[in-house]
Amino acid sequence: MWYLYDARWQNPFHSADKIKLYLAGRNKPIYHPLSDCGDHVVVINSLDIALPGMEWEKRVYFHHTGYAGGASWTLAWELHKLDPTMILRKAVYNKLDKNLLRRGRMARLHIFPYDKVPDNILENVSAQMRQLRPVPIRLDQIPEEEVVNFPKVYDWPKDHVIS
Repeated sequence: MWYLYDARWQNPFHSADKIKLYLAGRNKPIYHPLSDCGDHVVVINSLDIALPGMEWEKRVYFHHTGYAGGASWTLAWELHKLDPTMILRKAVYNKLDKNLLRRGRMARLHIFPYDKVPDNILENVSAQMRQLRPVPIRLDQIPEEEVVNFPKVYDWPKDHVIS
């Protein structure tokens, strides 16, 4: 099966916990640790992930080229600017079991920064994974009629001045 997961406003590390279950096949009754019975997961909107608190400025990703002096540390916001899919990809990679099946499971993970998915992948999608947290609706996206008809808790007096 192919699952679709919308990562908009989701914490990538909590999302990785959920995605790894589907990649490994732990959501199936036929699961066995030595068998590779996982599913494909298509993740959209990875550009709009949400990190809690000061994680954009504090979280650091390490990379080494293999040469002497080739170590580099990249902040999360810099890595996200370079490749919007990399933070989620690294989160899922680190959450998966550290064995020989990890590379095959990562090959079944398809991450896209926007909601534009190629048709050959989208035609295979057969189910959708539920988001972990609800995405809030912006006030400019709510119809004006609904805003006017919303029940008020308190009516301010006409001569009230906020200073």
